[in-house]
Amino acid sequence: MTNLTIDKTFMMDFMVGLLNIPSPTGDTDAAIAYCEQALNGWPLKVHRTPKGQMVATWEGAKNDRPRAMTAHVDTLGAMVKEIKSNGRLKLTHLGGLNWSSIECEGVTVRTLDGKDIPGSVMPVKASSHVHGKEASEITRSADTLEVRLDVQVSSAAEVETLGIQVGDFVYIDPRVVVHNGYIRARFLDDKACVACMMAAIKAVLDARLIPTQRITFHFSNYEEVGHGGASGFPDDIVELVTVDMAAVGEGQTSDEFNVTICAKDTGGPYHLGFRKQLVGLAKQLGIPYKIDIYPNYGSDGEALWRAGADVAVGLVGPGIDGSHSYERTHETSLIQTAHLLAAYIVS
Repeated sequence: MTNLTIDKTFMMDFMVGLLNIPSPTGDTDAAIAYCEQALNGWPLKVHRTPKGQMVATWEGAKNDRPRAMTAHVDTLGAMVKEIKSNGRLKLTHLGGLNWSSIECEGVTVRTLDGKDIPGSVMPVKASSHVHGKEASEITRSADTLEVRLDVQVSSAAEVETLGIQVGDFVYIDPRVVVHNGYIRARFLDDKACVACMMAAIKAVLDARLIPTQRITFHFSNYEEVGHGGASGFPDDIVELVTVDMAAVGEGQTSDEFNVTICAKDTGGPYHLGFRKQLVGLAKQLGIPYKIDIYPNYGSDGEALWRAGADVAVGLVGPGIDGSHSYERTHETSLIQTAHLLAAYIVS
């Protein structure tokens, strides 16, 4: 197989740009547009679905066993649940947000007419000088955290004059830092994987190759709430590679320096034959990999299965430390993941 080169600069620049675009589940148009723009000039036929997903089709040398690959642009986030009488905002979470992980984090509230108002997430009893031990002992939840706006307001009426209302999206600051090969940020799940998928496409193009089979690249926008992959794929695909983060932590084999091929998660095992195919490809090309099981995890591949698709599904991705919190990975893991994806496209 032709050696495929991953353009690290392209991948990293694309990823950082995407990380800095807010895209909580339900508000992903800007992130989808960013991905769409990156595909301009490439030989893929692109369209958006009524649900707001982007689908890009690349014709291959054959069309008898068409394939697909998916990664999601949507992230965790929050919405305004209530405007409190003191001018603070109560939140409702989007996806599996860990409330304790966003304490004292910067946020931006976007009004329905597009105005951005900054603030921060604070405990309702934040000051130890005022509340003593209770400030540190209070459980962090939707009831005990609130948004403190960086505007002089002290009543619900004053907040409403800003244009803020129930249902407005609240963007959590991503805090992207790249240093010494490490990338730490919120929402590497799954924007790092979108970057890997884009880098894999570019690697095949740079090698002047075409896919072995017609392949559909699916940019999902509702994965964090469980139904992103339930639609948007051609009916005739026989294989789907789901590209999503590998869970790094105690008891896991995944790390921040390899690509991981997932054997099983909360929804059950992935397709054994397809897993063997992906492992064989990694071995053939000398791509360092891990095999792992994720105990509290679901993917868009399973969403497609639950929607009734008769397709072999596999799951691969870079190792992400601190998932659904302040996440971190290393560029090596991204490169290995992109390399495996590129190899799959032309295998």
